Formats: sequence, C-alpha cells, structure tokens
Amino acid sequence: MFLQIGDPAPDFEAETTQGKIRFHQWIGDSWCVLFSHPKDFTPVCTTELGYMARLKPEFDKRNVKIIGLSIDAVDNHAEWAKDIEETQGFKPDYPMIGDDNLNVARLYGMIHPQAQGPASGRSAIDNQTVRTVFVIGPDKKIKLTLAYPMSTGRNFDEILRVIDSIQLTAKHQVATPVNWKQGEDVIIAGSVSDEDARKKYPQGWKAPKPYIRIIPSPEG
Repeated sequence: MFLQIGDPAPDFEAETTQGKIRFHQWIGDSWCVLFSHPKDFTPVCTTELGYMARLKPEFDKRNVKIIGLSIDAVDNHAEWAKDIEETQGFKPDYPMIGDDNLNVARLYGMIHPQAQGPASGRSAIDNQTVRTVFVIGPDKKIKLTLAYPMSTGRNFDEILRVIDSIQLTAKHQVATPVNWKQGEDVIIAGSVSDEDARKKYPQGWKAPKPYIRIIPSPEG
C-alpha cells in the first residue's frame, strides 16, 4: 500500500512506551508527526530521537503531537531512551511505538508487505525502508510524507517549517513560496480569482507576473 497526500491515515492499536493507544483517538483534535526507525540502538536514529525531544516544545506550540516508531519491542525502546538521553542530552518524552511484529510498518507501506520474522531476527538493513515521516492533520488525513535513507539524518526543522505552511494555508487561501518561513510574504492561491482577491485583499498585491500575486502573511 502506497499512501499519498490526502489519503486517510490508517488507524491502529499498538503498545507504546506510554501505554497502549488507538492511534486516531490518541491524535484527537491535534496534528501529528509519526516518524519511523528501522531498529533500536542505531546511530543516526539516536540523534534524531534526541533532537525531536529537544524540539517538542515547538511542536506543542503548534498543537502537534509527536510519536515515534521502531522495529523493536517497547522494552528495548526504554533501554534505548537511556542512551539517547546520555548522548544527545534529551530523553524522548513522547510515545514510541513498539512495532516488533511489523504491523504498523506494513499498514503504512513502509516495508514490503511480505516481510517476515520477528524484530529479533531482522537487522536494520532488513528494515531500511522504515525511515519515513508522516504529518497527519486533525481530520486524520495525510498532509506530508517523506522517506529518508538510513545514512542521512532527517531535518526536523524543515518538518516544523512545513507544518507552519500547512497550518497557515489550511486557514487562508494562500500558498507559500520556496524556502518560506513563518511571517514572510505569501502567494494568493491560484484558485482565488482576481475579483475575489480584490475583495479579500483591498490593499492589493505585488504581481511580477499575473499568476504570481504576493501579499504579506495573513498571520505575519
């Protein structure tokens, strides 16, 4: 199964480091970042989990819940968390899904559906495709998906930037240009006619081309 932007995020039950959850119920009215890992006690993932713990207050400000997943049992996650805190200075204070049966990895198309065997018999290389980020909205639909190779640490500052854009454009009929950051100018969405744009933005806009209509951020 290949999940795309706009698809419903599959629901599931799973054990986590903070107890058993039903995923959609756990998300509630919040946004969510689900990010996955091929194995516990792997170096790149250790740095990522620590950095996400450091960034968690920024996600909290945006009403975004963080949840990790790794192809190992919850007990292993608890031991790994000690290493993460020791080496990165931050201990994961968000739930980590134990996916030692590969159920969630299969459900989200992160691993081949025919992958077999318990986590204890699988290596990180066996699970190397479980390096995915999903941003899920309060409507339980997928808003972003990214997949990274094992050798490349993910840029979670970029995930925050994208969430700022998604949340802004969900409230206003605008789009954000390349490398946009919160508070910078935005573009009136192409779905808005000039006539409707004049009503909504009577101050006008800059237009280097008729199809590029630039205005200050509505939440600038």
